[in-house]
Amino acid sequence: MKVALFATCLVDTLTPQVARATAVLLQRLGHEVVVPPGQACCGQMHVNTGYRREAVPIVANHVRAFAGAEAIVAPSGSCVASIHHQQADVARRAGEHRLADDAAELAGRTYELSQFLVDVLGVTDVGAYYPHRVTYHPTCHSLRLLRVGDRPLRLLRAVRGLELAELPGAEQCCGFGGTFAVKNADTSTAMLTDKMANVLSTHAEVCTAGDASCLMHIGGGLSRLRAGTRTVHLAEILASTEEAMTPHQETAPAVPA
Repeated sequence: MKVALFATCLVDTLTPQVARATAVLLQRLGHEVVVPPGQACCGQMHVNTGYRREAVPIVANHVRAFAGAEAIVAPSGSCVASIHHQQADVARRAGEHRLADDAAELAGRTYELSQFLVDVLGVTDVGAYYPHRVTYHPTCHSLRLLRVGDRPLRLLRAVRGLELAELPGAEQCCGFGGTFAVKNADTSTAMLTDKMANVLSTHAEVCTAGDASCLMHIGGGLSRLRAGTRTVHLAEILASTEEAMTPHQETAPAVPA
């Protein structure tokens, strides 16, 4: 299958290794991966802050960039949720009914990584190796809008060498919420404090999730505590293999070669 990778603007800008890991994983599973050059933001940031009209050309660009793709995969539950639940609505409210129809059709071919692996490809064991104690944070958009359920956990349980630690209060928000963390900094910090306490209680070496934005928030807090627990995206764990690891990577989160 030819898969179009939607890297997302945050991943492309701040954590490009996550996009690379997604591509490495899908290629290892036998699929051709293309990265449409015209892709940019999905428009979620604009919609969530009230700039719905300004989001219309962004939606149009997204639809144009991925037109004709057999399947679109993104390592971001948040962005995929926006594509599924916001793009067509934004276009329709603006009177752009053809664009709305095209956006809705494209959404039907767009998947968050764990959804694509489990539901479309029908696999849970992707041949990964990651010898670390890991806890999983289910991000709000993936949990409540996409309803990915236990798909990420099923994938993690099949990773050789990985010890999965249950996260207390897993379904509680980490406090990021995009601009929420900026506009409501005190509340966001309090929520992050609770999330970090739960993460640290697991004694995990690594906290993982399917959204780089939430991991950036949690990881920033953990780094300031110097607690020794790191954040690693789910795609990076699933892309890791024993063959690709060096002795140094046996004791640190691996980035696929």
